[in-house]
Amino acid sequence: MNPIEAPIIVGLDIGTTKIAAIAGRKNEYGKLEILGFGRANSNGVQHGQVLNIDQTIKAIQQALVNCAESNPDLEISEVYVGVAGHHIKSLQTRGDIVRQNPEIEIERWEVEQLIENQRKTFIPAGDQIIDVIPQDFHVDNYQNIKDAIGYNGVKVGANFHIITGDRNAIRNINRSVERSGLKTKDLVLQPLASASAVMSDIDMEAGVAILDIGGGTSDLAVFYDGILKHTAVIPFGGENITNDIRMGLGVLKQQAEAMKVQFGGALADAAKANAYITIPGIKGMPAKEISVKNLAGIIQARMNEILDFVTYHLKQVGLDPRVLNGGIILTGGGSQLKHLIQLTEYTTGLNARIGYPNEHLAANHIDELKKPMYATCIGLILKGYSDYEHHNKEFNNRFTKVVAVPDNLKKGDAVQPEITKEKENGVDIKKRKGLNSFWDKFKDSIIDLFKEEGDMEIK
Repeated sequence: MNPIEAPIIVGLDIGTTKIAAIAGRKNEYGKLEILGFGRANSNGVQHGQVLNIDQTIKAIQQALVNCAESNPDLEISEVYVGVAGHHIKSLQTRGDIVRQNPEIEIERWEVEQLIENQRKTFIPAGDQIIDVIPQDFHVDNYQNIKDAIGYNGVKVGANFHIITGDRNAIRNINRSVERSGLKTKDLVLQPLASASAVMSDIDMEAGVAILDIGGGTSDLAVFYDGILKHTAVIPFGGENITNDIRMGLGVLKQQAEAMKVQFGGALADAAKANAYITIPGIKGMPAKEISVKNLAGIIQARMNEILDFVTYHLKQVGLDPRVLNGGIILTGGGSQLKHLIQLTEYTTGLNARIGYPNEHLAANHIDELKKPMYATCIGLILKGYSDYEHHNKEFNNRFTKVVAVPDNLKKGDAVQPEITKEKENGVDIKKRKGLNSFWDKFKDSIIDLFKEEGDMEIK
């Protein structure tokens, strides 16, 4: 593929804790070159749903500003947007059509007609169909065909996986994007986007479950024998763990998040019994000591609940976990919890590993882009390229000029941000200047929550 002719595709991940915008284009080797990257803290989104449109618009615009700063040559007008939330449902259907001339080979328009017919499937009032995904085809007596194009016969049909969502929730996403000055090219279910970013063809053939642990939801996609078998959105994520810590240990939400990130683990038995976190008191109150073991116990309880949902969904599909030879791939921001792989293997009986979105990325990018939390956004770009390569959509935004990977997104050329120190209420606060200052400030702020005249310690 000539990179000059290929379109630049932008993925927009509207999450509960962050909004990320990533622009990419495939190079001559078929790998994604990231041409722009921006993110912002998310407000207005809860459990994967846009509830406050104005706050969401501001966060989207901030992410776009940061993306533009990373590469001023970019022109962003259309985006692929991820969709999640507990309103997402899925169902299986089967449909077929009788062909006018069985002697002629099946063409793409006939497959598209099959898919379009499924969009007339009856669904509950207030819902709308997000996507119709063919699983396998059948032509006359031939079953389990991966692609029917090129066969000939009297009747062609397929099994379908249909994904639906609440009409109002989808409208809120589209409004937020449009009022941010963008056009929604397509809505993509987040677990499918994440799966495409972290999964290879071998994984799909072997059988694998992808669990994307986000801030507001955990998204599940199950593949077996090269076919998408099941999708589900589990209504628990990293925010629920943070709230459990806040309620269980009687601390502020920001302190709970910082403890989870800095000292949290998913296995209480693996935590040191004699390790404690000292948190400064509020407004003259005495300092509080938190047991690291108690912290891990709270995290484990919520993670067990999420993993029990995974086991439940596998049973719903009728899949014995033992047939998933690829095991379970954990991705998303929540996948980076310490000891989560061990807990997952113990709870589900499946082999587990962390899925990084570098399966399809070019090799020269900064490590920040290869974190699991960006799997959905990278996957949205890949979905765009799938549409482009299969001529599913019109792409008129081809660039005649070459937009190169900016130096600040290249691994070897990344400029170290300048660090200065300022005082705020007597506390040293690090201020980082550079492309990723918005992310650096966030990380520093949660670490510095514990620092009040040097009285944070682990005993």
